[in-house]
Amino acid sequence: MNAYAFLLLAIAAATAFAVLKRRIDRLERDLQTLEVRLARLDGREQAPAPRPGARVQTATVQGPRIPADETDDGTAIPPVPTPAPVEAPPPAPSPAFTLPRLSFETLVGGRLPIWIGGVALVLAGFFLVRYSIEQGLLGPAARTFIAALFGLALVAASEAVRRLPATRDDARLGQVFAGAGIASLYGTLYMAAALYHLIAPLTAFGAVVLVTLGAMGLSLRHGPPTAIMALAGGFLAPLVAGFNAAGIAPLLVYLGLFVAALFGLAVHRRWGWLALAASVAGLGWTQFLIAVLDGRGNLSAIGLYTMLLAGGASAALPAAGLRNRWLRLAPLLVGLLQLVAIAPGLDFGPLAWSFYLVLAAATLVLAWRDAVYLPGALAAMALVLALESLGLTAVHRGVTPVGALVAALLFTGAGQALAARGRQWILLALLGAGGPVLVAHALAPALLPPLGWGLLELAAALACARLAWMLRSETDDPALSVATLATALLLTVALAQPLPHGWLSLPIALVLGGLAVWARQVRALTLFVLPMLWLLAALVAAALPLLDVASAIFVSLTGDRLPYKELPVFADLLRVLALPIAAALAFLFVDPRAFGRARRAAAILAGTNAVLLLYTLAKQPLAIATPERFLAWGFIERALFTQAALAAGWALFRAGRLPGQAKALLLLGFVRLVWFDLLLLNPALVAQQAGPLLAAHLALAAFWCWTLPRLRIPAALLSIAAALAAIRWAAHGTLLTGSIGSLENGGYSAALLLLALAWLWRGIATGRHDLRLAGLGLLTLTTCKVFLVDAAALDGLLRILSFLGLGVALIAIGWAYSRFLARPAAAPEAPPVT
Repeated sequence: MNAYAFLLLAIAAATAFAVLKRRIDRLERDLQTLEVRLARLDGREQAPAPRPGARVQTATVQGPRIPADETDDGTAIPPVPTPAPVEAPPPAPSPAFTLPRLSFETLVGGRLPIWIGGVALVLAGFFLVRYSIEQGLLGPAARTFIAALFGLALVAASEAVRRLPATRDDARLGQVFAGAGIASLYGTLYMAAALYHLIAPLTAFGAVVLVTLGAMGLSLRHGPPTAIMALAGGFLAPLVAGFNAAGIAPLLVYLGLFVAALFGLAVHRRWGWLALAASVAGLGWTQFLIAVLDGRGNLSAIGLYTMLLAGGASAALPAAGLRNRWLRLAPLLVGLLQLVAIAPGLDFGPLAWSFYLVLAAATLVLAWRDAVYLPGALAAMALVLALESLGLTAVHRGVTPVGALVAALLFTGAGQALAARGRQWILLALLGAGGPVLVAHALAPALLPPLGWGLLELAAALACARLAWMLRSETDDPALSVATLATALLLTVALAQPLPHGWLSLPIALVLGGLAVWARQVRALTLFVLPMLWLLAALVAAALPLLDVASAIFVSLTGDRLPYKELPVFADLLRVLALPIAAALAFLFVDPRAFGRARRAAAILAGTNAVLLLYTLAKQPLAIATPERFLAWGFIERALFTQAALAAGWALFRAGRLPGQAKALLLLGFVRLVWFDLLLLNPALVAQQAGPLLAAHLALAAFWCWTLPRLRIPAALLSIAAALAAIRWAAHGTLLTGSIGSLENGGYSAALLLLALAWLWRGIATGRHDLRLAGLGLLTLTTCKVFLVDAAALDGLLRILSFLGLGVALIAIGWAYSRFLARPAAAPEAPPVT
C-alpha cells in the first residue's frame, strides 16, 4: 500500500510541476513580448531626422543653376526643423570585481576554494547533526529543526552576499550559499519524514514541492552553479542520513521528486547538462540499490522508479537542448538493462514484465516521434530476447511466455505500421515477429504441441513475407535480403513441426527451391546467394551420417578391406541428404545465375555430396562386410567404382560440358586405380578373385587415356600393365598371388616385345611419332630385360634358342625401321607454267 500511495504522490507532484511550469512559460512569453514592444518604441523616439542639405549634387549638362533652397519651378522649400540633440546614455559602471583569465593560479587560488568551501558547509551541517545523534545531545525534533535553520541560514546568506557592496560583484558567493542551503533543506526533509516520522507524508510532500520551487527560483537567480550544488546535495543527503533507515519506498519517492525538479529546471533553462547529470545520478542510485538489496524485497518499487526515471529522462534530455544522440539514448538503455536485472528478483512476474514493456512502449513512441531513438528501440527488442531467455530457463518462469508474446505483438505491430519510414523499422518488425517465437521454441518446446509451434511460426513467417513482398525490387536491398532470410527460416521451422523425426531435409529442400524461384522472379543478385545457406544447413543436419561416410573412406584409404562396416544406414543418409542435394543440383543446371557469387562453392559441395551418396549406394548391393565376401567381390567392386568415375569423366570431357567436373572425375578414377589396384590392394599381393578382370580393367583404363589428348604417357603405362596382368592371369588363374616362374618371366618378355612391335607398326602406319617412340623405348627395355634377367635364368639349349630368336627379331625390326626412315620424301609439285 505504501508503494501505491507514494506512486500517487509522485503523479500529483508531476502534475503540479507541469501546471506550474506552464504558467511560468506563459509569463516569460508575455514578458518577452513587452520587451520587444518597448524596444520598438525606443527605436522610433531615438531615430535621427534627415539633415538638411544632405541631397547629393550630380553633374549635369550645362544649364542654369537652381538654388539649393528652391525647387525646379522656383518655389521656395520650407525649412526643415532641426531636432534637439539627444544626450548619450551615461556609461555603465565597470564592475568592482572581475576574475583574471583562467590559469592554474586563478583556478587553485581563486575559484576552487569557494566551491570546496560550499561543499564543506553542507558536509559540516550534515556531520554536525550526525554527531549530535551519536552523542545523544539532541532529540529528533531538535536535530531536524537545527538542520532546517542551517539550510535557511545558508539561503539567507546567499541573498545577503548578493546585496552587500563588498560581495555583490562576485556572483560565486551567492551561488555557493544558495546551493548549499537547498541541499541542506532536502536532507532535512528526508530526515523529518522518512527517518524520524515527524511530519505526515502529505505534509512532507508539500514541503518537498516548496523546497523544489525554491531551488528552481534560486537556480534561475544564481545560475548553473547553484543547480550543481543542489543536485549534489540532494543526491548525497540520503547517504549521510542512512539510505535504508526509513525504507526503500520513501527514498525512491524522494529521489523521484528531486529528479523531476531537476528535469523541470533543466528544461526551463535549456540546461542539457543538468538533465543528463540528474539522469546519471538517479540511475546510479537504482544500480546501487539493486546491488545492495541483492534481490531482497522492494524490487517492485525500484522497477517502478527505474521505468519512470528512464522514460522521463528520454523526454527531458531533448527538451533541455541536449543534441548528442548517444547521450540521449544512454538513460533509456541503462534503464532497460536495469529492468532486465531486476526481473529475476521479481520471479519474472507481471510486475517485472509490465515495467519492461511499458518502458519498451515508451521507447517505440519516442522513436516514432524522433528517429534518434530508433537504436534504442532495436536495443529494447534485443533485451526482450535476453529477458525471455532468462525467464524461460529459470526455475520459476512467471508470466514470461505471455510477456514474450505481448512484446512480439508490440514490436511487430509498430515495425509493420512504420515500415515505410526506414529500414530500421523493418528490422524491428522482423526481430519482433521471429525472435521471441524462435527463442521460446528453442528453450521451452514443451509449452506448445508441435502443430501449435508450427502454426505460430507460420504466422510469424507470413508477417515477414509481407515485408519481403513490399520490398521486392531488382536492386540489392539489404532489407529485402534480411526479410527473405527471416521468412525462409521461420517457414523451414514451421514446416518441420508436423513431420516425423529425421525429415528436416524435406522442408530444407522445399525452402531451398522456394528461394530459387523467388530469386528468379525478383532478379536481385543477393537473393541468388541465399539458397547456399540452406544447402549448408542440409549438410549440417546430415553431419553424423556424413561423418560415418568420411570414416569409411578414411579406413578404406589406409588399407582396411571392409570399409562397409563403417558406413551409415543408407536409408538414413538418403532421408537426410538426398532431397536438398537434388534441389541444389537442379538449381545449378537450370539457372546459370544459381547461387550467385557462391556458385562454384555450391557446385563443389553439391557434387561432392552427390558422389558420397552414390558411393554409399554402390556399396549396398555387394555389402562386403566379411573376409570371404572381400575375396569373392572386393576387386570387382573396386573396378566398377573406378571405371564408373573414368567413364563419366570421359563422357563429360568428350561432350565439352562441365570441364571442371570432368577433370575431377578422371583424376578420381586414376587415383583410385593407382592407389588401390596397383599399390594398396594389388591382386598380385592381396588374395582376390581377379583373374582376367585385372587385365581388362587396366586395358579399359588405357583406352580412356588413348582417346583423350595429353594422356599418352598414362595410356602407354596402363597398356604395359594390362599386358603384364594378362600373362599373370595365364600363369596363375583367378587368384593372382604367388611367385614368378621362368615360363611366366619369359611370357612377360614376349608380351612386352609384341606390344612394342604393335606400337611401332601402328606408329609407322598412322604416322604417329609418339607411338613410334613408345615402341622403340619399350623394345629397348625388353631387350635389356632379356639380357639381364631372362638369360640369367636359362641354361644350355634354351639360352641359345632365346638369344637366337631375339637376335633374328631385332635384326628384322632394325631393317624394317631403317627402310621406313630411308623412304624418300614426296617430290614437290612443279609450279604451273604461266
